Amino acid sequence: MNDAIFSQLDFGPLNDFLREDNITDISYSNNGQVWLKTLDKGVYQVDRPDINNALLEKLAFQCANVMGKTFNMAHPFLDAESAELRLNFIHESIATNGIACVIRKTPAKIRLNREKLINEQYVSANLLDFLIQCVHGHANIIVSGETGSGKTELVKYLASNTFENEKIITIEDTLELHLDKIFPHRDIVAMKTNNIASYSDVLVTCMRQNPIWILLSEVRSAEAVTAVRNSISSGHHIISTIHSDKASLIPLRMFSLLESNLDVDQFLTTIHRYVQIGIYVKGYMSKELGRFQREIMEICEFYVDEANKPQVNIIYRKNLTGELVMNNPTKYLRDYLGIQGVELPEDIFHLNDNLGGANGQNTAMETL
Repeated sequence: MNDAIFSQLDFGPLNDFLREDNITDISYSNNGQVWLKTLDKGVYQVDRPDINNALLEKLAFQCANVMGKTFNMAHPFLDAESAELRLNFIHESIATNGIACVIRKTPAKIRLNREKLINEQYVSANLLDFLIQCVHGHANIIVSGETGSGKTELVKYLASNTFENEKIITIEDTLELHLDKIFPHRDIVAMKTNNIASYSDVLVTCMRQNPIWILLSEVRSAEAVTAVRNSISSGHHIISTIHSDKASLIPLRMFSLLESNLDVDQFLTTIHRYVQIGIYVKGYMSKELGRFQREIMEICEFYVDEANKPQVNIIYRKNLTGELVMNNPTKYLRDYLGIQGVELPEDIFHLNDNLGGANGQNTAMETL
C-alpha cells in the first residue's frame, strides 16, 4: 500500500491484508468477525482476535481526524477516501452489535491482462479480440454485474486499449479508476463529483475539455443516467458500469433509475441507438475449477432497426449450466465500427463453420 494521506494512521494487524494484492476488500463486523474478499477465493472468514472493536474504533477516530470529519452518536457514519483506499464506518450506536467497517482497496494498477483473462477463463480469445476491436472502433460500452463482480477492473482493462492520443476524462464520485496515475504520460483528466460539483456540473465542464472518451463511474442515480445519455448523444464515447443481472437488460435498468415520466419507448430507442455494447460479468464459486471465478457471461449488441425499433442481439451468453449461445454482430454494429475504421468480418466468430445456419446466427435476436 502506497497512500500518503493515510500514512499517519495505525492500521495495526490490518496491514497484513492491506499489503496483499490478492485481497480487494476487508470487512469487520459483529464484535470481531473479519471477512476478506480476494481475487482467487471470493469471500471467506479469517480468525484474527487481534482485530477487534478497540482497534476499529481507534482507526475510525484517526480517519475522522485526518479527513476533518466527526464520528460519534450524532454523526454515526464515516466515509474516508484516499488515493488507494476507501473506508466506511458505522458507529456502534447504529450497528448495535459493534462498530462495523468495510475497507475497499483501489490500487492504481490494472489487475487484468490478456494472458490472465484467457488463462483464467474470464473470456475466450476471440471474444476478447472482438471487445478490443469495439474499443478501437469507439463503441459505447456499459459493463453490468453485481457488487464485487469486477466491473471496474474490466473497465480499466478496456480503457487501457484506447489509443494513446485519445484524451480520456474520468468522472467518479469515489476514485477507483486511477487511469491518470496508471498512464501518467497520457492526456487524462480525473474529475470527482461532490456536494458542490454534481454530475451535471462536471459534465458541462468535461465537454469543454474536448475528450474522446468519458469514463463515468457506476450509473446508480437519475443524474448519472442523464449524464450518460447526454454524453453519448453529444458524440462522445463512454465506458461505464451499472448494476444489472443481464447485459440485455441494461437499457431497462437505466430507465428504472430515471424516476421520471419520460416515455419508455423514446428512452429505450435513444439508448439502443447510442450504446453499442453491453457486458455482464459474474463472480461465483466454480465447482469445475475449484476456485472463485470471475467471468463474462453475456455480451450483447444494442441497435435500432429500420423500423426505428430498439433491438438486442445476443452476441454471447453462457448459463451457469454451461450452455452457450453465440451470434455474429449485425450489420448495424459492423457499419458503425467501419465508419470508425474498424472492419469486422461478417462471420467473425466462424459460426457458419461450427454451427451452421444463415449468416452464422445461432439464435434469434431479441426485441424490446
